[in-house]
Amino acid sequence: MDLVDAKYIGLISSRLEKFKRVKDNLYNFRCPICGDSQKQRNKARGYLYSVKADINFKCHNCGASMTFSTFLKEVDPVCHKSYIFERFKSGKTGRGYVVETPKFDFDKPVFKKKLSLPLASTNDKASDYLKKRKLNPTKFYYAEKFKSFCNSLKKDSFSSTTNDNPRIVIPLYDEEKNLIGIQGRSLNPWDQPKYLTIMLSDDAPKIYGLDTVKKDEKIYIVEGPFDSTFVENSVAMCGSDVDIGSFNWSNYIWVLDNEPRNREILNRICKLIDRGQQVVIWPSDVQEKDINDMVLSGRNVQDMIESNTYSGLEAKVKFTNWKKI
Repeated sequence: MDLVDAKYIGLISSRLEKFKRVKDNLYNFRCPICGDSQKQRNKARGYLYSVKADINFKCHNCGASMTFSTFLKEVDPVCHKSYIFERFKSGKTGRGYVVETPKFDFDKPVFKKKLSLPLASTNDKASDYLKKRKLNPTKFYYAEKFKSFCNSLKKDSFSSTTNDNPRIVIPLYDEEKNLIGIQGRSLNPWDQPKYLTIMLSDDAPKIYGLDTVKKDEKIYIVEGPFDSTFVENSVAMCGSDVDIGSFNWSNYIWVLDNEPRNREILNRICKLIDRGQQVVIWPSDVQEKDINDMVLSGRNVQDMIESNTYSGLEAKVKFTNWKKI
């Protein structure tokens, strides 16, 4: 970190909630992009950290990731202009500034390509659950002891296998169809949480559907894998710590749950609209919380999504009328 970066971190520190210096070149605060948790005001999951001579920002709640310059522009555009000028004067930016290309020396991780598990269709309880939700049981798997199975894929996924109950297994593949993670959906109502996600690599994106999505077409980003099976060319978020911008998709639409009283969802939609993203604002007569429930009630979800996609000022107006808090 150079003196210019240190100066401007100090200048904006008073504007960042719960800002603190963790150690040299590492700062922690509440993320101003997503607002962090509205329920727990002590949550602080935004970080500024050094990468060689540069400073980056990362939020472990919403997944936002960017350079310090971009982050500063988000937080204080006026301060950002001054920062760029000072960087230019010190020779840290512009055409004359050359950054040495980093050299990486590591083996590409190798993942298991197939699951050695029976299909959910072979187990009566799993198959019945999926069929009642109008889901295809041949698209998912079944693990009698989910925790033990995860430990066989990735050592110490679970430190304890107590209450090792059966779950429906949802596979996560990358674009090359390599298995990068699995998500387990509980079959017993007393098993909490309902969903458990294990990634085979900490760097793998927690997204379902990367192996089937068509990048050159409109992409819908929904809340869960089950919901995505009812929406054309869609992917599902299996965790909040994902930077969608890193995939270089040209046209994508966010389809979040229909929960106008949920502060977390309201905050996420508000931030997406402010960034100019396309979002679905559900009609006021829709009472169902998620896409699967809408399908079960007989609604044509695809048509409803396509008819209620908004951005910009129109999205702000629709969002204001939709939210109930």
